[in-house]
Amino acid sequence: MYQDFAEIYDGLMNDVDYESWAEYYTRLLSIYGIRSGKICECACGTGGLTLPLQRRGFQMTGVDMSREMLWQAAQKARKNGMSIPFVQQDMRSLNLHKPVDAVLATCDGVNYLMTEEDLLSFFRAAKRATRPGGALIFDVSTPHKLKDILCSGLMCEDRPEITYLWQNTWHERSQTVDLDLCFFVREADGKYRRMEEHQSQRAWDMDTLKNMIWKAGFRGVCMYSEATVNPAKESDQRWHIAAVNPE
Repeated sequence: MYQDFAEIYDGLMNDVDYESWAEYYTRLLSIYGIRSGKICECACGTGGLTLPLQRRGFQMTGVDMSREMLWQAAQKARKNGMSIPFVQQDMRSLNLHKPVDAVLATCDGVNYLMTEEDLLSFFRAAKRATRPGGALIFDVSTPHKLKDILCSGLMCEDRPEITYLWQNTWHERSQTVDLDLCFFVREADGKYRRMEEHQSQRAWDMDTLKNMIWKAGFRGVCMYSEATVNPAKESDQRWHIAAVNPE
C-alpha cells in the first residue's frame, strides 16, 4: 500500500487543511496537559500533519509502514529546515527508544487495522510507548461515512496533470470497504502513466473502540465529534478519540 502512490499523494490531498487539523490536535493535546514535548505520529504518511505540529513546538517523530511515503515526508522536512526522525515501523508493533508524551494516529490510520487483534496490538503498543500521564489520540472515519457516504460506487476526477477513477465496494458482513483506485499521471512528454492502488478500511463502532482502548490499559476515554470537543454522535463522519496512560 502507498508505494508508487506516494509520489502523487500530496497533489491529490492538496485540498486538505492540515494547518487546521494541527491546530485542532494542538487543542486536544492541551486538554490533556500536553503543550510541548515528544509526540509520535503513527501512519504519518508524507508528514502533512507532522510538520505543522513540529512548527507548533512539539518534538515530532513520524512512523509509517511505507518507505516511499516516509521518503516524501523526509524531503518535505528538509526543504522546510526541520529535523524530524521518520521511522519505518508497523504501528501494531510500535517500538520507541524512550517513552513519549503522546501517540497520535491521524487521517484514518486506525481504519486500516482490519481485525480486533490488530486494534488491540496497536493500543497496547501505544501504551508501552507513552509515559505515565501521556495520551493516545487518534481519529477514525465513522461507520456512517464508510457505509453510507463512501459505500459502493464509482467516483472520478479529471485534473490537468492526473485523472483518477475510484471504485468503492462495501462489505456489510465484515464492516469493511475496498477502495480500488486507478490513476493516469501526465508525464513531461505528454504521455500518461497508469498506476493502480488497492486499499481496505474497517468501520469501527464506538463500543469496540472504547472496549479495546480500556483492555489495552488506557483510561479516561473520550470521543469527540467532527474536530470539536462535543460528544461524538453516530451521524458524524469522523470521530476523534483520546485516552490517558494512567501508569
